[in-house]
Amino acid sequence: MSEIWFYHHESARIADTLPELLQKVLARGGRALVISPLESRLDSLDQHLWTFVDDSFLPHGRADRPRADQQPVLLAHAPENLNGATMLFCLDGADPGEDGAWERILVLFEADDPGALDAARALWAARKKSQTPVSYWKQSASGRWEKSG
Repeated sequence: MSEIWFYHHESARIADTLPELLQKVLARGGRALVISPLESRLDSLDQHLWTFVDDSFLPHGRADRPRADQQPVLLAHAPENLNGATMLFCLDGADPGEDGAWERILVLFEADDPGALDAARALWAARKKSQTPVSYWKQSASGRWEKSG
């Protein structure tokens, strides 16, 4: 059973925090699958991960493009694990589906997105009821993620 971590973005934007989280996965030798139902989010992330810092980039690709299975970070609409990812990142209310072989599932949502907030609450309640291990994370004033529940 995969553990689910909920990352509540109250002041920071997902686009600002996701690259750092993905870098941590890659530094540990893992792979990541990032899913969103929004094509605009995937397009934006596709560009952002190449340019989020001046002297580096995050190697990644799209599930609907060639060599998806070779990408260390894969952007997709559904939790189909084409690249052998160990971590699943769910954005914009994306449903992680049935429990897969994920090391961990991270649900990232912004406080000003009511749809994603409602989806996160519903997923939390359902997974808590099924006794899936869940954790709630929020950012401190200094910007560090702190476990809150």
